[in-house]
Order: sequence, then C-alpha cells, then structure tokens
Amino acid sequence: MASAQKSKPGNYFEDFHVGMEIIHATPQTLTEGDIALYRALTGNRYAQYSSAEFARAAGMAGLSIDPLHAFHVVFGKSVPDISLNAVANLGYADGRFFLPVMPGDTLNTVSEVIGIKQNSNGKTGVVWVRTRGFNQRGETVMSFVRWVMVNKFEMDNPAPDPVIPDLPDAVPASELEGYPDMRDWDAALSGSPHMFDDYAVGEKINHVDGMTVEEAEHQIATRLYQNTAKVHFDAHGQKDSRFGKRLIYGGVVISIARSLAFNGLANAGQMLAINAGSHVSPLFAGDTIYAWSEVLDKAVLSETCGALRLRLVAVKDQDPGAFAYRTDAGKYADGVLLDFDYWAAIPKR
Repeated sequence: MASAQKSKPGNYFEDFHVGMEIIHATPQTLTEGDIALYRALTGNRYAQYSSAEFARAAGMAGLSIDPLHAFHVVFGKSVPDISLNAVANLGYADGRFFLPVMPGDTLNTVSEVIGIKQNSNGKTGVVWVRTRGFNQRGETVMSFVRWVMVNKFEMDNPAPDPVIPDLPDAVPASELEGYPDMRDWDAALSGSPHMFDDYAVGEKINHVDGMTVEEAEHQIATRLYQNTAKVHFDAHGQKDSRFGKRLIYGGVVISIARSLAFNGLANAGQMLAINAGSHVSPLFAGDTIYAWSEVLDKAVLSETCGALRLRLVAVKDQDPGAFAYRTDAGKYADGVLLDFDYWAAIPKR
C-alpha cells in the first residue's frame, strides 16, 4: 500500500508569493562548544569572541556568539524552505544586529517573501525574503534581506507579476545598535594599536594572509549552521550541474575573509550591520581565500565607540595586495569571490 509523501522536496520558484510568511523548523541552542567549533573552522581571532575576560572588560556581557556566526545559524534555518532548490544565493541588504546572542540562547527564524521576479529563461526566478532571528524570549536579535535564484518545477507555469523591493543602499549610522562601551579596551591583548581615529575613508588594507578551504572543513561548517542546501553536500546530484561539483557555501567565504581581516582590523571585530553583499564567483575545495578591505565611511557612535563602514573583498589564488575589484568596464575582476559591505564597531582613542 502506497503512503502519502512525508518528506519535503523544498519550495520551487512557483511556490512563493509576496506576503508569504514561513516559520522555519529546528530552533538551535548555541553553546560555548559552538563558539569553539566556529573558531576552529574559520580562524576567528577577534579578542572579544575569544576571551570572556576581555569581552567583559570591553563592556560586553561576556563571551558571546560572533554576530556573523549567529547570522549563519539564522540563515541556515531558512535554507530548507527558501533555497533548497536554489541555483545560487545572490546577495544581501539591510542586515541589522540588535542584541547579542549569548551561550545558552536559542535562535528561531521566520521569513517573509517581499519580492519575486521570473528570469527571462523561464527556468528560474529570483525570490527576495526578509529573514528575522528571535531568541527564546521572542526578542528580535537580527533582521536581513537576501535574494536567491530558485529553479522552477514546471517550465510551463505562468510567470507571476514581478515585485522588486526597494532596499536601502546602506543601514544609516544613526540606526546602528548593539555596540558596547569600549572604554577599557586593551590594545595589547586585542592585537593591534589602531583605533577608530587611525583609519581614513578611502584607505585600503591588505590582510596578507591566505586560507585554503578543504572539502571536509566547509561541509562541517555548513552543517554547524544546519544549512541543507544540495549544492554544498550532494556530490552525486551536482555531477550534472553547471560546475559538475559541489560549491563552497558562501557564508564560509564571508567568515574566513572576515577572520583574515583580523590582520589590519583587529579592533573592528564586532559586526553591527550588513549593508550589501554579493557572491561574485564560486569557490571550490582546494582554492585559497585572500582578502582586502576598504574604509568606505566612519561614524562616531559614543564617546568611546565608533563605527567603520568597510568593503570586504575576498579573492582566490592571488595576491590580495593587488586590490583586485572591478575592471575599467565595471565588471568584477577575475578571481573576486565576494563583495561585502558592513559596519563594524571599533574603540575610539
């Protein structure tokens, strides 16, 4: 006797509509074990996410979850419903971190579809969602928009009326939240003497170091966030894909590039907002990530704390000191992996 299908194939493009709200499964409680594993997989060296004593002295509640780590967890909850059948995650905007996530906190995720547009090939479409992460008290800890290209299930299904959301170019500095009092920041222990006052708009920073990504590492990292995207795990299923093999999760590129940015931005470890982000080209196992940053803007947040708006560019298998970004024609240069625009808190002198 045949039974009704109990497994979920994931949503295809035609399953989405503007205004659709999705409560994602599997709340996740984060622990100090998660912090240690995230550190092992990404090389995170920022002092406030390595030492509880340093964090408390710097005005934080203690050793918290790096906001980017929490972002990946909230993102991962949404994958089975939003991007299980995705071709690619395309970009981010209007990302805001409101509250710290501490060990023992449980994260839940809810998404709302805010835009949709079928591509001209009739085989795929782009879906925009606003995803929110909540703690066990129902408090919103973060919110961000992402857009993803999703396969259609039936090519003959009619195209919906396009709705493209109006998104800000950047989170205004006046709306940044969650920054601590950095009055007692210990520069010797943080690893750099360079504070808010030492950075200039337009300055470019070569982060020098590189990190090669291996197959097992990226799979463990992606599993840590319970991200189930087929393109990262199913080697058999990806044999007939465009690249013929698995892709490294773009979040791995973001986290490793930001960890590499420690060398030059050691005091700017706390991410306050995500203004924009694009995964420019794919990364595969065996490739080496390098990174450089550009200071786009500065803002004073308090007497003791400022914010840097930073463009983080990740490249693969090349010297980051060449500052590869865009060609004269406006296209991304060869080897550019990531173009990521964010605000980070940094102590004032």
